[in-house]
Amino acid sequence: MLRFTRTKIVATLAVILIGLSLAVPSFVPADSRKAFMASLPSWFPSWIIPSRAIVLGLDLQGGSQILLEIDQPDLVRSMVTGLRDDVRRVLREAAVSPEGGIRVVNRGVELRIPDAAARAKVMPKLRELAQPINNPLAGGGGQTLAINESESGTIQLTLTDAGVNERTRRAVTQAIEVIRRRIDFGGTKEPSIQQQGSDRILVQVPGLQNPQELEDQLGKTAKLEFRMLADSPSGDVDLLPSKDEGGAKVPVERRIMADGSDLTDAQPAFDPQTHEPMVSFKFNLRGAQRFGQATSENVGRRMAIVLDNVIQSAPVIRSAITGGSGQITGNFTVKDANDLSILLRAGALPAKLTVVERRVVGPGLGRDSIEAGKLATLVAGALVIAFMFATYGTFGFIANIALIVHVGLILGLMSVLEATMTLPGIAGIVLTIGTAVDSNVLIYERMREESRSGRSLVSALQAGFDRAFATIIDSNSTMAIAALLLFFMGSGPVKGFAVVFILGILTTVITAVTLTRMMIAVWYNWFRPKALPF
Repeated sequence: MLRFTRTKIVATLAVILIGLSLAVPSFVPADSRKAFMASLPSWFPSWIIPSRAIVLGLDLQGGSQILLEIDQPDLVRSMVTGLRDDVRRVLREAAVSPEGGIRVVNRGVELRIPDAAARAKVMPKLRELAQPINNPLAGGGGQTLAINESESGTIQLTLTDAGVNERTRRAVTQAIEVIRRRIDFGGTKEPSIQQQGSDRILVQVPGLQNPQELEDQLGKTAKLEFRMLADSPSGDVDLLPSKDEGGAKVPVERRIMADGSDLTDAQPAFDPQTHEPMVSFKFNLRGAQRFGQATSENVGRRMAIVLDNVIQSAPVIRSAITGGSGQITGNFTVKDANDLSILLRAGALPAKLTVVERRVVGPGLGRDSIEAGKLATLVAGALVIAFMFATYGTFGFIANIALIVHVGLILGLMSVLEATMTLPGIAGIVLTIGTAVDSNVLIYERMREESRSGRSLVSALQAGFDRAFATIIDSNSTMAIAALLLFFMGSGPVKGFAVVFILGILTTVITAVTLTRMMIAVWYNWFRPKALPF
């Protein structure tokens, strides 16, 4: 127990020094960090120098705020397009062709089926498209569609106000989750995303001083569709620009074979043949079935990969693709491929969002509250250090060194993760200081008990670490379970508190056990004491 090889000591100290060095950028102003990184010679590997820093939260330093509004006309157009596709599917399944095709009218579609028998065949299926609304906030009941049938055979399906309101409500809820995944896909930035009224979303991101960056990130829809290229520009087609054709518009069938809503993963990658950046994706079971069926039915034809109404590529289907995965190429840069993969993983926005207001916001807490929180943290740390030194003497001094390293490692890990520090996060650091000291107290008190029972000093030191270790693991495990629940079930400052607490639990094992044991071993080998110093 008291024998540490030089290799183990050097390795432990190296890990600690690396962890502490990662925390240094958080104490250097951003302008100074950028100037230093820019001054490095081009041949020097910049990734060696730690440059990431902890971001202070909205309550401590403020950030950017943007107020978004669901573009209801765009949402209605999307609903009408979906309704037209549903009507087309019903007619295809019933083998009925309307006279003059399906026409788009104000907030709905219209078709004419003169044959009464054919009309009677499709009307029950068309009525099934109208869903009941049980949400009182959307209009207190009713149907999503109003269906009118005339004696001449004209059938009109119109979106109701209640249906549009309900779809807007669901679009806002869905957009909030998509925005959260786009901005905070790592779970460490702690943005504030709240619904304002019936169709608005307020987004606040800490530390971001340019609202335009936030607007650019949220303005991308990342709507992915897989369609077939049409043989001619006439008929039921859309003319979309193609990157393969230098931006020229080519005809694409309106029927969507598969879309990005069924994606389960998207990752940046490199084409093994051209070594150019691309995005690989995977479908869920439903998407894999739809994609496999579409490719098996259209072998030899060109499938258009459409992203935000732009054809990225149109490869020829050589054989059925049933594995549920594929690739998107399109002259991407590494950053483009990475950003696109994040957007696809987050999902497409359900509707276009328009910016109502953008501005930079100040700290959510007053200066006196921030200073009081800092003062409380410093006083708590100082009192703990004083108590440990007064109670355990030399061993208390060793525990205090481990405690300082413990806090430094937490800050270093938060810097690597670019986590956001809020006032609850500071409270989490104070709490982990208590848990780290608690581990040392368990070890030291066990040593004292073993020494009083007649054991030699070496045996008491050994037993103190060995017999207290199981208790330390049990206590930290239960706290880790609670912290994980807070992380997965909480949001905002609650999740930030959980992140800091989890990091504190992890570093406790390193500092309160490994580092403390190593320092006590060095102390014993140097001074060869005969009894405990407390």
